[in-house]
Parts: sequence; structure tokens; C-alpha cells
Amino acid sequence: MHISVKCSAAIHCLVLIGAYGDRPRKITGELLSQSSGVNAVTIRTILSALKKDGILTINPGKGGATLNCPPEEISLYRVYAAIEPDFLTKLIGIHPEPSEACPVGRCIHEVLECSYSKVREDLKRSLESITLDTIIADYRRLHEEDKRRQGLI
Repeated sequence: MHISVKCSAAIHCLVLIGAYGDRPRKITGELLSQSSGVNAVTIRTILSALKKDGILTINPGKGGATLNCPPEEISLYRVYAAIEPDFLTKLIGIHPEPSEACPVGRCIHEVLECSYSKVREDLKRSLESITLDTIIADYRRLHEEDKRRQGLI
């Protein structure tokens, strides 16, 4: 099973925008690339997909990205579907050419789909239950703990 690294990078970008987007410094693709360690071209692709889905507003020319909706309305499922629309169908691979001469081979795809569809639905529900506001709250909590460990507060 596999979900692309681009999805984690998208969440990274959204946390940075959600947690710091109200500050005077603009959240640009370059800043997001530096923060995430992800290539700037990939970041632009991610931002474009999030904008197309309505998650972000991007100010061309003067720069800066802002959330287009409240963090509690942005689920992990929505982000992943924006970045990789077919991620659920690609989640579990099925061997493509079972033998038609075998009774199992003739119907194995349908048999597997009975179980795999349940897995996809469970994953979808789970991803829908986690929202950006929860992730930002986790970030803030862990960031405060990190500052305490470092003796900064």
C-alpha cells in the first residue's frame, strides 16, 4: 500500500500556511520548498492542485498563499484526493493477468474487490475524520514541547 510523499508535503505546506499565514511575511512557494525540503517545482504542482480544489488562494505576482476555507473543513481525504485523485484505486495493486483456465483465476479480481473495497472505504472514512485543525493543534502542542525541551520558554 502506498500514498505518495506529495501528500505529506501538501500537509506540511498547509500546516505552515494555517499556523503562520496571518503573519506579515508571505507564505511563498520558495518558503514552502525550503521548509519542507521538497523541490520547488513539486511544491508549485502541489499548490496548484490545492488551489484547483478550492483549499488555497494564491496571490499571483505579489506572492503568498492563504487557506480558502477553515482548517476544520479540510480533511486529509480532501487533500489527498486533490493531490492524487485516484490514490484510493491505486492503493492496493492486483495482479493483472490471472489464468482464465483456472476457476480461481477467472473470478479472483471480483473476489479481491469484495475485500479491497472495504479497505478503501475504511481508509476514506479515517482520512475524512482527520482535519487540518487537528493537525495544526498537534503541531502547536509539539512545537511548545520542543521549545520547553530547548529551554526557550
